[in-house]
Amino acid sequence: QPDFQTPAHIVEAAIKALRDGHHGYTPAQGILPLRESVAKDLHKRHGVEVSPDNIVIMPGGKPTMFFAVLMFGQPGMEIMYPDPGFPIYRSMIQYSGAKAVPIALKEENGFAFSADEVLAQITPKTSLIILNSPGNPTGGAVPKEEVAKLVAGLAKHPHVTVMSDEIYSQMLYDGREHESFLRYPEIRDRLIILDGWSKTYAMTGWRLGFSVWPKSIVDTVVRLCVNNHSCVNAPTQFAGIAALEGPQDDVVKMVKAFDERRRAIVPMLNQLPGFTCVNPGGAFYAFPNITGTGMSARELQNRMLEEAGVATVAGTSFGIHGEGYIRFSYANSIENIRKAIERVGTLLMEKR
Repeated sequence: QPDFQTPAHIVEAAIKALRDGHHGYTPAQGILPLRESVAKDLHKRHGVEVSPDNIVIMPGGKPTMFFAVLMFGQPGMEIMYPDPGFPIYRSMIQYSGAKAVPIALKEENGFAFSADEVLAQITPKTSLIILNSPGNPTGGAVPKEEVAKLVAGLAKHPHVTVMSDEIYSQMLYDGREHESFLRYPEIRDRLIILDGWSKTYAMTGWRLGFSVWPKSIVDTVVRLCVNNHSCVNAPTQFAGIAALEGPQDDVVKMVKAFDERRRAIVPMLNQLPGFTCVNPGGAFYAFPNITGTGMSARELQNRMLEEAGVATVAGTSFGIHGEGYIRFSYANSIENIRKAIERVGTLLMEKR
């Protein structure tokens, strides 16, 4: 998670909401001023029109994933998901009874999906495709050309819905621009967008997210909200408005800091014996190839923690295609990153 504090004006908005008496239940779909603010923000960032009626405010990002999988997953169906990818995708698919079909994200493609490969995996049983760009754990960012090619190919598969997890969409580097699936009206009636405040505004603990749903299933989603979590707490929603409509200086500073750390950690990782690391295009993770060390991802993860005091996550925690990789988060100071890599270097040299 980001190692920054939530910007002060956002915190103050929540405090003011409490002092103003916003202590009760809110609508299950989210308060209208926040949904209107989200719609304006989506227009500003992506140049698209989204009705507030199609937006649902959630307590974080996971409810959107869970509800989408519950609605489209059942025994006999197939749901595709990115691998290596956020482990909750596969977990929720398996819970639903559907078959989890991995979309292999390959190092040679910068861990971006290949539209041709995704389309080739679709079967009559495919009900949902989950996508995530920029991605966790790889930092891979999908170029516009692949998004457009995928959307064009989906015209032949009208039975397939897409859930695009765009939670890291404002964390891109080297001049990259996020290509949201919202920009393609031809799939809007079978598109679910997941986004939120956690990463962009350093609000992970606030538990505030939003999703955009096809008009035909919004009422079903809201009923799930009523039965699952009732509503998102009031002061957090007012904080969400302040985040979107207030100054964005802190967002710019945070992304700049992450980019500086990215530029620092990747060369350091590439100097480690047995490591090679591509430049992540977004988010705040590096995903080096560690096959040259001769260790499995799990073994190296454990040894780095136990012998060097460096916490990482084995690629196998993110799917069947994660073997041979380790996730490093650079949501920390360059000084601490440097100390961590030095410790790992010492460990690897001693192993030799």
